[in-house]
Amino acid sequence: MYTTLISVAQLQALQHSGQPFMVFDCSFDLVQPDAGEQQYRAAHIPGAVYAHLNKNLSAVHLEPAQSGGRHPLPLMEAFATWLSSVGFANDMQAVVYDRNGVNYCGRLWWMLKWAGHANVAVLDGGLQAWQAAGGAVSDAVEPSRFTSNFVPAQSLSALVATDTVVKNLGRPQQTLIDARATPRFKGEVEPLDPVAGHIPGALNRPFSQNLGPDGKFKPAEQLRAEFTALLGHRDPATVVHHCGSGVSANPNLIAMEIAGLGTTGLYAGSWSDWCSDPTRPFAQG
Repeated sequence: MYTTLISVAQLQALQHSGQPFMVFDCSFDLVQPDAGEQQYRAAHIPGAVYAHLNKNLSAVHLEPAQSGGRHPLPLMEAFATWLSSVGFANDMQAVVYDRNGVNYCGRLWWMLKWAGHANVAVLDGGLQAWQAAGGAVSDAVEPSRFTSNFVPAQSLSALVATDTVVKNLGRPQQTLIDARATPRFKGEVEPLDPVAGHIPGALNRPFSQNLGPDGKFKPAEQLRAEFTALLGHRDPATVVHHCGSGVSANPNLIAMEIAGLGTTGLYAGSWSDWCSDPTRPFAQG
């Protein structure tokens, strides 16, 4: 059972183990929303299912949603229906990857935990590590699978609503960590949202800082030291992660779990939801 990371060697062993599993390719590009699927079609781990951020891992425009922001979470029922449609079942090990430094596959990792599915792991190093180790890739169209009946269970992750973030703003029971690049956090640039800046009091840890030069997560001890230094006297249990739209915050959340700092919260609406209401405060610098 893999619940945080899985190595290339471990995935190769899983493929020959006879155990039920499914691999998901979550590659994506915010600027070109169809580019990830095109990359998947050109080269993916054989048997992998494509998970589209906009179509499968977010509520489609005007659909009911579980959160606000640019990538609102779909309702749990809609997510379970999609999982069932691709043949994913409750007894399967899920393995998620992308070619974008865990930026997008972390979303599916979190959503499966949200749906009560413990056995989901990020392929450490992504497709690049798979190919570097000599793993085969395919450009074939994957065969359709029998529809399963994925049933959500008690959630294993903490979804934090906007109202909760507002209520706890500035209080010791909430520590906000913003995963966006520092220039966006400071409000020096804002390519996507109408307001530049950050939620007052938030700490900044760009999600890319969790990975080493090889594209894999840093060792647990190093991650623990870095997050401990960031938090100072603050309790890790108070942490609520966010980013621009609830996607790139997830690598920080995964990193804290790898570091042994426990399960932390996700404000899925994130900055795009926060700044949609002009009465909410914001900070710059």
